[in-house]
Amino acid sequence: MDAKLQRVFLMNYDRVDAHILEVVQKNNRLTSEVIGEMVGLSSTACQRRLRRLRSEGIIEADVSIVSAKAVGRPIQMLVLITLERERADIIDKFKRLIKSSSEVVSGFYVTGDADFLLYLTAQSMEDYEEFTRGFFYGNPDIKGVKTMVIMDRVKLGFAIPIQMPEED
Repeated sequence: MDAKLQRVFLMNYDRVDAHILEVVQKNNRLTSEVIGEMVGLSSTACQRRLRRLRSEGIIEADVSIVSAKAVGRPIQMLVLITLERERADIIDKFKRLIKSSSEVVSGFYVTGDADFLLYLTAQSMEDYEEFTRGFFYGNPDIKGVKTMVIMDRVKLGFAIPIQMPEED
């Protein structure tokens, strides 16, 4: 990608911020003192940068990844949803439904053969079947549902490759 076009897509961060982003994606429990040492900043300067990265939406959230199996939800699925019609009001209504469901861990509005891709967890297949009856089959806006049960979670993460800004 050419440098001018690259700057258009990148949010406002520099090489030090990029290094901070790489560090906190691996471990967001590090103190600003430790992060500062790793990237060559004082603790205070690191705190200021972290605060700015959060306020500008570059860092969206600080979360812990919980084991579904450890909390009694060992069944994990990816579910493709096709809506009956692609109208803005129907799409928006389904987005609200996704956001309101605790069973839906992640939801994506996608292109391709389906309209949405959902990641769900359940206590058992019976639990999932009960959920599908209300959430999917009770919804007249849904045309099709295709469930893929996850057999093995090969990789889990939210780390985004960080584009290093060019030095000016």
